[in-house]
Amino acid sequence: EVQLVESGGGLVQPGGSLRLSCAASGFTFSRYAMSWFRQGPGKGLEWVSLIASGGGSSTRYADSVKGRFAISRDNAKNILYLQMNSLKPEDTAVYYCAKYSTPYAFGTAWGSYDYRGQGTQVTVSS
Repeated sequence: EVQLVESGGGLVQPGGSLRLSCAASGFTFSRYAMSWFRQGPGKGLEWVSLIASGGGSSTRYADSVKGRFAISRDNAKNILYLQMNSLKPEDTAVYYCAKYSTPYAFGTAWGSYDYRGQGTQVTVSS
C-alpha cells in the first residue's frame, strides 16, 4: 500500500524558513518523480515543485517560489524534502507531496499524480 506522510509544517514569521518532509512507503521510491503541491485558503491546488526520479538532479519550480524553495530527495531513506526560505504570507497553504503515476517520467499536472499525502499546514504570519 502506497503511503505518503508529510511533516514539518507550522507557524512561521515572514522571512522565516521551514523544511517539509514526506516519508514514502509501499513503492520503489527512486523510480518515481515526486512533487509538492499546495492549496491556500480559498484557492485552488497549485503545483509548487518537482524532482525527477533517480538521483534527483532534475528539478523544477513554480515561478512563485523559484529562488526561495529547494526540493530534494533521499532515496536511501525514501524521504522527499522541501526547504522553504524567505517565506511570505502568500505561501500560507496546506502542502501536499504527491507521487507521479509513471516511473521515470515527470510532469506538473495534478491528474498525472496517483497518490498524495494528507497534507501539512504552513502558516506565514507575524
